[in-house]
Amino acid sequence: MHDQVKLEGGALGLGESVIMGVAGTAPAFSIAATTATLIAAVGIQSPASLLFCGLIMFGVTFAYLHLNRLSPNAGACYAWVGAIFNPTLGFFAGWALLVASAVFMVSGTIPAAAATLVLFDPKLASNPAAVTFVAAAWLLAVSAVIVKGIKPTSYTQVVMTVIEVGVLVAVIIAALLQYGARPAHAFSLAWFSPFAFTPRLFATGALTALFFFWGWDVTVNLTEETRDSSHAPGRGALLAMVIVLALFIAFAAVTLLVLTDQEIQQSSTNVVFAIAGRLFPKPWNYLAVIAVALSTVGTLETSILQFTRTMYAKGRDGSLHPRYAVLHKTWRTPWVATAVITSFGLVFLFLSSYFPSVNLIIKDSVNAIGFQVAFYYGLAGFACAWHFRREALRSGSKLIFLLLWPACSAGFLWFIAAYSIPTFDLVTNLVGLGGIAIGVVPLLWNRRHPLRA
Repeated sequence: MHDQVKLEGGALGLGESVIMGVAGTAPAFSIAATTATLIAAVGIQSPASLLFCGLIMFGVTFAYLHLNRLSPNAGACYAWVGAIFNPTLGFFAGWALLVASAVFMVSGTIPAAAATLVLFDPKLASNPAAVTFVAAAWLLAVSAVIVKGIKPTSYTQVVMTVIEVGVLVAVIIAALLQYGARPAHAFSLAWFSPFAFTPRLFATGALTALFFFWGWDVTVNLTEETRDSSHAPGRGALLAMVIVLALFIAFAAVTLLVLTDQEIQQSSTNVVFAIAGRLFPKPWNYLAVIAVALSTVGTLETSILQFTRTMYAKGRDGSLHPRYAVLHKTWRTPWVATAVITSFGLVFLFLSSYFPSVNLIIKDSVNAIGFQVAFYYGLAGFACAWHFRREALRSGSKLIFLLLWPACSAGFLWFIAAYSIPTFDLVTNLVGLGGIAIGVVPLLWNRRHPLRA
């Protein structure tokens, strides 16, 4: 590899790994952007939809935990699927992550920009041109921190995530105290029951609910920079999933307690701010806006980390050009890959400025990302089940955690992805399906022009 420079091994501990996993799912952003949509789809069954879709996602989390023990690799899903199945499937697993992360430069930066403008000039928050300009500034700032090194990145992430989660917990507690006795929707254990779902209703809710959870897997993309690399990243992902699942379910329940159906619909992508406005006087309610802004910046950071580490691993292996494996000699970060994702992000932001509304940009990009994430998460689940199929027969617990749970989760994710295709518009399908299919070009190019780092 170029000059034998390696990623900064042992830079992160288990606590930082958990923080990265929580930040990757962007709790405040996910809640703000998607809760109203989920409640519109399944009503008071929203907490149950999140609970059972979260349990499904745990199958993929267990797959990542076991595969990381098998082979700690910055390429994560790309490396595992390539080794267990074949290099072509591995390439597309990694490519789907690269495309999803690149598209997220739009759906991740734009909410951060909109929240920033709400704080400083609310009238500009719905202006696509102004939002795009501020989003580009956020993208450049985050990229600069990431290039500077994994430790500055980690310190920044810890501060942002602690504030974000602290605000969400404060909102949940205040809502329970103030509205527990006079709820907008009378509390019922049926909110958490699977029996009120029809198959169609559950699938409809799952299209939204499953996308809450994307991003925790950044912990394993940082495995080569984490102490105890065989165990800490997988454990960090598992603990992060427990935390975000609790936050998502609690906030869905709190939304039903505090807001009426009409108020939820009117709040749209500002449900966190709408609830905070009911609970706290001005200017304290603006803490919710700060939490959403920090959440989107935090998950933007983790998306860039996932992109750059996956591209680094692909360049190192020769499945992409070895230039992408070049590390900065002092900071030991993949600066070329970071420049690539930043450039893509700026181009996509420029193109998105021609969309008629900010909400439409977010909707199309989130749906496309969801399809791509279901594809590569599913591959990881199947890879775990296949590789450990013989070991899984040695005990009941191994059968569940090594084979059945990962395989069932993977199958459900692929079902949801296929189910969603007819519901998408042309732009979403072009980005979602076309983004993966276009990977054929670099795959064939690098096979005909093989280069090694």
